[in-house]
Formats: sequence, structure tokens, C-alpha cells
Amino acid sequence: MTVEGTTERVLRLLELLQRRPVWTASELAAELDVTNRSVRRDVERLRALGYPVQATAGVGGGYQLGAGTRLPPLLLDDAEAIATAVSLRIASGGTVAGTGEAALRVLAKLDQVMPPRLRSEVRAVHTATDTLVAPGAEVDPDILLTLARACRDTVRARFGYTTMRGDAGTRTVEPVRMVATSHRWYLMAWDVDRDDWRTFRLDRMHDVAATTWRFHPREHPDPVAYVQESVTASPYRHTARVRVHASADRVAAYVPPQAARVTPETGEQPGTGERCLLVSGGDDLDLIALHLARLPFDSEILGPPELREAADRLARRLSGMATAPGD
Repeated sequence: MTVEGTTERVLRLLELLQRRPVWTASELAAELDVTNRSVRRDVERLRALGYPVQATAGVGGGYQLGAGTRLPPLLLDDAEAIATAVSLRIASGGTVAGTGEAALRVLAKLDQVMPPRLRSEVRAVHTATDTLVAPGAEVDPDILLTLARACRDTVRARFGYTTMRGDAGTRTVEPVRMVATSHRWYLMAWDVDRDDWRTFRLDRMHDVAATTWRFHPREHPDPVAYVQESVTASPYRHTARVRVHASADRVAAYVPPQAARVTPETGEQPGTGERCLLVSGGDDLDLIALHLARLPFDSEILGPPELREAADRLARRLSGMATAPGD
């Protein structure tokens, strides 16, 4: 076989190893239409190029692509290359410190080696897309990685933390999951000292370290729902409860998940139409009333009573603005 043919087969072997966790030598030989001996030689060629191909003997064994000491080149098919380029384009405006510049560097490398037909498709997507990113707090990527490993390895984490009121202290937690909103990252964890579940903003952490203390995972609330409840109601002076006369899906399209919880209303009476319950927190009732007024649906304020007063003030102001001079 020619050098070109051997190279093509080795690249095909790499593609197969990236596709699923384990292959037997016979399966690879059948896919490549070669002998088991040729498979072994091609595996050695990949290892020489820096790809950590591991071999396991016995029943259930085979070849698999493992982690090495350095990151070797990856093979991407057309769809994967386009998805990677588009994702990097979005990441270039992200909230993890330093990733914007890194994403742009990777985009430049990817664009340089892309076939012209794929480059044209990716640029078409870029040209037709703008990214609107709300101002957000940047997160140190080292904090992100440290907490991700602590969640994965079920080990306690310790960090300095400053609350929204400015109180500073050290926290020891059993981390469960990180949850990202459009402009912030949160950690849901069991606070060891407070003996309860807590939500922590990553941008308020410092000196984050994973300990060697392993813990047995506890039964815990759904992380996304717990964080959403924490960031939409718990930190604020006021919690608004509003019945909106539209389906939860329609209302959610207008309300970011970090701003409010929107749930279908149970026990609806026949003929009342679709309704949902919106719960949101805030320190300024006038501002809450303004956001509610912007929703293109009829709604009823269930509480607190002070929010109804704020809505009445807003209505009178708007009515005054709509009155022509001299009327």
C-alpha cells in the first residue's frame, strides 16, 4: 500500500477511535478492511504521533483512545467543525475571564485549516449572527476548573466568600453542581458549617481549593431549580407573585430564567384559559411593576399588596404622560 493509502487508513482509524469508547481489533479490522496485524501497526503509528491509544486484553477488552500528557490534534467531521466554530464565536463574548481571547485564537487556527467550502458556511453563519451579551461578572477559569473537579471527585472545597451584604468569610462546602445563567455562574453546595444547602456566586469567591476530604453525596434538590429559586427570590427584600393569563412557555420566552420562575398554574377552572404563576424578587417595587407592565399579557398581582400600589403609581404616571398638553 502507498504512503498516502496508509496515512488515509490511520486517519480513518483515529476517527473510529474517537467515535466510541472501545473497539476490538477484529471490529477495527472489519471497518478498515485490513488484517488484525495491520490494525496493530496502525495503532503504533498513532502512538508515535502522540495519541494515547490504550489496549486491554481479555473479554470486554480492546482499543480505546485515552488521555495523554499533551493534547494531540483532533479530527472533526464537517458538522463538528461548523458546530465548534459557531460555539467559539459565542464563547468569544463569554463571562469566563480570558476565554474570549482564547476562543478568538482557536477560531483563527480553525479557520486557517478549514476547507474552503466549510469556511464559507461558517462565515455565512457569523455574518448573519450578532451576539448580545448582557454585562456580567467575569469568573476566573481556575476557579471554574477547581470546582468542576471537586464536583466530579466528590471532595470538599474551601474558599473565601463575600456575600451581597459585604460580609466576608471562609466557607467549606460539599459541591454538587455549577449552574450558569446568561451572565453569571453559581455553585450549589452543602454548606458544612451552616448544615444546609446554599448557592454561591463564583465571582464572589477567592482562594478556591479542593481538599482531599471525600464525602458521600447527599439527597439534594434539583440544582437548576434550586439555583433559580435562590437568585430570583431569596436575596431580595420583596418577592412578587403574579398570575399571568398565558401559558408558561409563552411567558418564559419574555422572562430570563435568572429573573423569575414561571410555572403552569395548577387547578385551573374550566373556561379560564391558560395561566401561569410568575415569581420574581427585587428590592425596588416600582421597577418590578415596570417589568411586569412590559409583558404582552394580562396579569393579576397576587402579592405583596405594596406591589399593587407600585403598579397603581405607574399607571397614573403613564396616564399623565399620555395626556396631551392643555387637556
